[in-house]
Amino acid sequence: MRWSIRLCAASRGSLNVPEEIWKHRSAGLHLRSGHPLCTTRRLIEDYHRNLPERRFKFWSDLDSVTSTKACFDDLLVQPDHPSRRISDTYYVNGNHVLRPHMTAHDVQLLRQGEREFVITGDVFRRDAIDRSHFPVFHQTDGVRVLNNVSSESMVQDLQETLQGLVSHLFGTDTKTRWIDAYFPFTDPSFELEVEWNGEWLELLGCGLLRRGVLQAGNVRDEEIGWAYGLGLERLAMVLFEIPDIRLFWSDDRRFVEQFQPGKVTTFKPYSKHPVCYKDVSFWLPHGFHENDFYELVRTVGGNLVERVELIDDFEKPGTGKSHCYRVSYRSMDRNLTNSEVDVLQERVRKAAERTLRVTLR
Repeated sequence: MRWSIRLCAASRGSLNVPEEIWKHRSAGLHLRSGHPLCTTRRLIEDYHRNLPERRFKFWSDLDSVTSTKACFDDLLVQPDHPSRRISDTYYVNGNHVLRPHMTAHDVQLLRQGEREFVITGDVFRRDAIDRSHFPVFHQTDGVRVLNNVSSESMVQDLQETLQGLVSHLFGTDTKTRWIDAYFPFTDPSFELEVEWNGEWLELLGCGLLRRGVLQAGNVRDEEIGWAYGLGLERLAMVLFEIPDIRLFWSDDRRFVEQFQPGKVTTFKPYSKHPVCYKDVSFWLPHGFHENDFYELVRTVGGNLVERVELIDDFEKPGTGKSHCYRVSYRSMDRNLTNSEVDVLQERVRKAAERTLRVTLR
């Protein structure tokens, strides 16, 4: 596990959490009436609430700071799994993280005796920068535990429940397909894809909870359970036809006033502002991880950064390895001047040199 690189923007005594991430943590987009994420959450909850012979409970305000035990150990995530690395996850301290998935709460709720629940909240990952990735996004997890039921029957119950959810969200004629998958905490595991506008889209991951996870939740041996997790942004981008994940964070009236509580409406683009590209090249130091660079660019450029793309890499004997990244700047609300983008790019270059110890080319 890499603990050596520390971003200068880390704050509040955390190991690698920038101040901007703390600010996003308190936004509660999934709780704002009329916001597309709130509407999507309520559509999912309404479906579960109306299922016959089900008694799902709902949580949408669980604390996003979770222990590494709850986030990884209880879910059987191996010690060397990439999700544990400081390059991939935001560490508040050595024993607590900003949850990278809502599944971190499953064992806690099982221990409290809950057997049917749906939970929604913001999750945090150090990741790539493009139109479909943002360091803070939202997930919904669903769990159901039954007594004295076979694995085959439980898989059937899981898949029928989720097929029904797809019909509820997209319509009864929507085509779906199941893909075998792997997750540390479920076995068997599946991904559910839906056909939308001629393309297959991954909607969610799911499976039967492993016995070790159930035991961590004090679930009796005769009980068996399933779980699923889906990303609200991914779903809402399809339902509302929102092209860029950054738009969910916009307070621009032209965005906010397009949506009403409980209604799925097609987003009408209002921004035609051009993108501005800037390239930066540097030699890599030992231990470099691209997620550290993505975090740095995001910290400097904020929501003006649309995408960061590796466009060239090569290795030269005696000198080392070099990367060239293209940073795309575009505002959702106004036109950016070349001079102000030049200022941002120069800050990126200096910050990368200072904090990541790269050698600029």
